[in-house]
Amino acid sequence: MADAAAPELLHTRKRIWLRALLIPLLMIAAMVLFLMRWGGELLVSSDPLPAHVDAAVILQGSMLGEIARVAGAVRLLQRGIPAQAVLSVPALSYWGASVPDQARGYLERTYGPEIAGRFVFCETGPGVDSTREEAEALLPCIRQHGWRTVLIVTSDYHSRRAGFLWRRIVRKSGLPIQLWIDGVPDPEYNARGWWRRRIWAKTWYDESAKAIWEEVFHFK
Repeated sequence: MADAAAPELLHTRKRIWLRALLIPLLMIAAMVLFLMRWGGELLVSSDPLPAHVDAAVILQGSMLGEIARVAGAVRLLQRGIPAQAVLSVPALSYWGASVPDQARGYLERTYGPEIAGRFVFCETGPGVDSTREEAEALLPCIRQHGWRTVLIVTSDYHSRRAGFLWRRIVRKSGLPIQLWIDGVPDPEYNARGWWRRRIWAKTWYDESAKAIWEEVFHFK
């Protein structure tokens, strides 16, 4: 009887092992499918636009991202939502040229002198290398101009993390500033099908890693 029971016992153990292996594999597959379908949208979180704000602050980004963010802010100006648009820029380029002068020339050529005249430049130091540092560097400029209602304009993939960081930093500063976040479409990212192109996947990975880093190492 022992010999007859041995194959059945072995078969039962195999089923247990297969089931134990199958469950985590199914969980991993479900997670992958979830990220492929909805993972791109996890990074995106824009607020409903207000009727009017004192200033729309454009955060720094890549070359393509910066062009998209500036265009988004110009559309807001044309709709009459911000009184002014604010460009966050370093004082000097790598080659020692004045970035505000170059930026103003670009705005005048691209959007005309009337729109360019509604831009203000808030300069940040060369050591600014993150969203957190940029927010901390821009707060004195915001305070100096007396802006109380501010719309942060950034790329859509950056909107959730930017909103989280900016609200935390403003709250810690004690300044009476009301914030909104506007995420504009960026050519380097597509929330739907973010894994279909290398640049979209790279953007998703980099932004997700930065969000996790902030949560784990900078949560206060």
